[in-house]
Amino acid sequence: MDLTYSEADERFRAELRAWLAREVPAHGAPPPSGDWPARRAYDTAWQRKLYDAGYAGLHWPKAFGGQGVAVSQQLVYLEEYAAANAPYISVNFVGMMHAGPTLIAEGTEAQRAFHLPRILRGEDVWCQGFSEPDAGSDLASLRTRAVRDGDEYVIQGQKIWSTRAHVADYCELLVRTDPDARKHRGISWLILDMHQPGVEVRPMRTIDGESHFCEVFLDGARAPVTNRVGAENDGWRVTNVTLRFERGTAFAQHIITMRSQVRALVEVAMTAPTGPGGETAWDDSGLRKQAGRLSASVDALWRLTQMGIAEAERTGLPAPTGSAVKLRFSELAQEITELTLRLLGRPVLGGTAGRAREAARDYLWSLQYTIAAGTSQIQRNLVAERVLGMPRSA
Repeated sequence: MDLTYSEADERFRAELRAWLAREVPAHGAPPPSGDWPARRAYDTAWQRKLYDAGYAGLHWPKAFGGQGVAVSQQLVYLEEYAAANAPYISVNFVGMMHAGPTLIAEGTEAQRAFHLPRILRGEDVWCQGFSEPDAGSDLASLRTRAVRDGDEYVIQGQKIWSTRAHVADYCELLVRTDPDARKHRGISWLILDMHQPGVEVRPMRTIDGESHFCEVFLDGARAPVTNRVGAENDGWRVTNVTLRFERGTAFAQHIITMRSQVRALVEVAMTAPTGPGGETAWDDSGLRKQAGRLSASVDALWRLTQMGIAEAERTGLPAPTGSAVKLRFSELAQEITELTLRLLGRPVLGGTAGRAREAARDYLWSLQYTIAAGTSQIQRNLVAERVLGMPRSA
């Protein structure tokens, strides 16, 4: 894999950097936490700016409305985007990073023609309806039922941890369409219209005071058969396509952002006094070694992500190493935020503004990483079986 940047890549970098330097300040700061209608408007307006400028869907094939740029320019984009502190993809995440790519890989022509342009332009927001109260890590044990009624499915059940479902237009929904089949064999992947009777969304307040996650209650909601992605009862295979996008390439922006987190950590260590003589935490050689290890880990994780992105460009699907990326990202994020909290010390307990507040929020948010998108235990099993070729445990 040759990831040396060419002259064309560097020209692209210069153009993108200039555009971001102009447009990021012009877009303004995000709305306050909790104002989700405003957040949706802010995020989708930014997505439209990216689309109008030709930067939306760089990794999507041109045949499906994307830019189809070389993998090297996709990586340049991620690096410059993070360096510019550009708006987080937020409400557009599910649509852009795994619902859209799943439709490209598995959808019908009609599904692609309708949904892909609307995702790229920021017109529709998607959420994910996979996990259930009794089917989290064991996703295939889901119980939400979809019963065929002519040309529609009638859906009954409950989903949980559906991020930003309260502002979503569509949901990538897993349902059981054959209750008598083995649990992996009777599942279907549906596109669900969230704006219909029978769909109730209840936001849940989390430890950081936010309401990103939602419960979704389905009581007689309907989905046309034409909204099924893949064959009936073949949803587990389609789901694994979605999960490979979610766990592989979708974390790229987060990993780039980690570099700035490590730099901020070092800055705290260099300025936080630890002794009467003006000593700082950075004078501790053990801490310097720890910071160096974290920095090296981020670089290694980025290289693994680059491999996944290159594999996705070559085959249309991310590499199975996405589980390794997700696993290490989750745990590394927690290590970085925990060390930052330790360096800041007591001010974090009462921090209501500035660095202390941001560090406390980052730490609390990092606790969910080893659960969301598949627990660390599940990822270890997947790495063992699908990457290392080890036999399944009995």
